[in-house]
This record gives sequence, structure tokens and C-alpha cells, in this order.
Amino acid sequence: MSDSLSQLGAGAELRARIDTSTPHSARFWNYFVGGKDNYEVDREIGEQIKGIFPGLVDVALTSRHFLGRAVRHLIREEGIRQFLDIGTGLPTADNTHEVAQREAPDARIVYVDNDPIVLTHANALLTSTPEGRTAYLDADLHAPEAVLEAAAGTLDFSRPIALIILNTLGHVADHDQARDLVRRLLAGLPSGSYLVISDSTATSEGMIAASEAYNASGATPYHVRSVEEIAGFFEGLELVAPGITQVPSWRPDQESPTGPTAVSVDAYCGVGRKP
Repeated sequence: MSDSLSQLGAGAELRARIDTSTPHSARFWNYFVGGKDNYEVDREIGEQIKGIFPGLVDVALTSRHFLGRAVRHLIREEGIRQFLDIGTGLPTADNTHEVAQREAPDARIVYVDNDPIVLTHANALLTSTPEGRTAYLDADLHAPEAVLEAAAGTLDFSRPIALIILNTLGHVADHDQARDLVRRLLAGLPSGSYLVISDSTATSEGMIAASEAYNASGATPYHVRSVEEIAGFFEGLELVAPGITQVPSWRPDQESPTGPTAVSVDAYCGVGRKP
């Protein structure tokens, strides 16, 4: 991966912020979805966790497919043309702007992350159709008002916006704090906006063991939650059918890479509308 950082023109200061001695969540997830932007330390913990709980690979892949289905639904059925994607992660196939602008070339997308690994790849995310706009913010989920203020440079806050937070809230250890961050982000969005969340859940012994092994690796901890806690993020919103459900069960379609699937995963998701 170090060669790719040089090709991307990452500065020495930025490269110095990247720790290659411990696993990293974005690189680890990138490995699970078949990407190339990871180090040996990420692959090692990935293989270890596959041995403990192979189902985590299904969580990674089906969560990615859910993103595409949610974006397509919001554009086709709800008329959404603006997306605020927080916790972007490393680019792979079918990023939010790619899915959105295939459906609506005038769609606007703002990506948010504060991770040096992701920052080095920002140029890959800063592509757009001529009709639309795509921007990347080096900002922190823990400062929601600052995120909203910066996003206003690209998004029109007088029109509905879809807030996407996928596989990110688990990095906030305290559930009440995580709910407060989501609430503050939603408070700045207009009526008719949407919240899209998916996260791993403590719904099997295997997932819990995998989470414990990952957290013991030295990586930034990721906390799996109950289904009820995932549902709590949507309090006060109008849930889009089928509500809070396992990730593969949310409006399966033939356009996802694997098409409809009945696979059971330890990850739940939902889409809700702000009244």
C-alpha cells in the first residue's frame, strides 16, 4: 500500500500520521470487501477473525450492497438528490457518489472522514458528473455542528439531505453519546431528510468473539450493539419499510452484486425520514 500512497501524492506529514504497526478499521474492512488498500497487519487480523467468525465477511459485503440499495431507493422513490456520507472509509466499487450519479447525474455528495488513510485517497472520491458535485471533508463525527457548517459549502440545506452513517457508530463507545451525535446531525437537516444506518450487532457468540479479538489487536475499538440500540438511533423518525432489519433483508433487488440473498448476518440497518 505504501506505493499507492506515493502515487496518490500523499505528503510526508500525512504519511507520518499513518500507523502501519497496528490494524486499522478502514484497511481491515477494505480487505474484507476485496480491496487492495491494506497492510499485512490488517490481513493478519482479518485472517484471524475469519477463523473465529467467517460470517464477518458477509457483514462487510452485504453492508456494502445495502448502501447501493438505499441510495437507489432514496433517489428513485423519495426524490433525494443530496447525500452526507459520514465515516466514508476507503473507496471501493460503487461508492455513494457513483451509485447516486448513475441514477441522478445532478446529485450532490459530501464525504466526511478524519482518518489520514482515507484522506490520502480523497482524490478518488472527488470525481463527479458535470451536473453534480462531490466534496470531501476532513472532519470529525464528534463535532456535528462543524460537519454541517462545512457541508453547507456543497449541499443546499433548504432541501432534503440523506445522512448516511454506515459501520461507523460502533467506534463511539457510549451508546447515549452516539445517539446524541446522530440527533445533533439530524437537527441541522431540513424536514424530509433521511437517516441511513447499518452496524454490526451483538446477535451471535461468533460476532461478539470477533469483536473482542479485533479490539484486542490494538486497533481503534469497535463496539457491537443490540438490535434495540440500533433502532434507538431512529427515534422520532418515520421508518421506511421494512423497518429495522438484517442488512440483506432491506429491500433486496437484482441490482446488488449478489442479487437477492437470504444470508443471515450479524448486522442490522434502517432508513428513516425526518418529519
